Amino acid sequence: MRYLRRRELTDAPPGVRPVAFAQVEREYSYAYAALSPFDGELVSLVLPTVNAEMMSLFLEEASRQYPDEQVVMIMDQAGWHKAKCLNIPDPPTGGHWLPPYSPELNPVEHLWKEIREKWFYNRVFESLKAVEIQLVKALQHYLSSPAELSSFTLFPWMQLDY
Repeated sequence: MRYLRRRELTDAPPGVRPVAFAQVEREYSYAYAALSPFDGELVSLVLPTVNAEMMSLFLEEASRQYPDEQVVMIMDQAGWHKAKCLNIPDPPTGGHWLPPYSPELNPVEHLWKEIREKWFYNRVFESLKAVEIQLVKALQHYLSSPAELSSFTLFPWMQLDY
């Protein structure tokens, strides 16, 4: 079999589809995050997989960052959020479940939208490592900008009037 050079791909006669050899590789990293829309506090980790073990690690990190508080997270019903083997740290970190198919109710989904639009828009990355570096920059930005984070995650229906 003859391999085509890049220049030859455009030299195919009319009606003949040129053969292009490519290998598609997919790599993944996963960002875990929890935020408080009221004060713009953020806890996040970038981890290699999504499963109960990594979710337990994330809950442990949230508990470590807020040792004197009881953390309540609003989560969707992903399997790793509700796994029986999930390790709940002390102090307890509890979850309240969103109804199925309602990501718009979860403030953290608005963080992901903001990151996609402002930090990844129209960008090409050479490697997964470069994507992770950009993701960490975005998360660090919002970690250091609580007012900005609160501005797009605190919905009017969440605000309590006392």
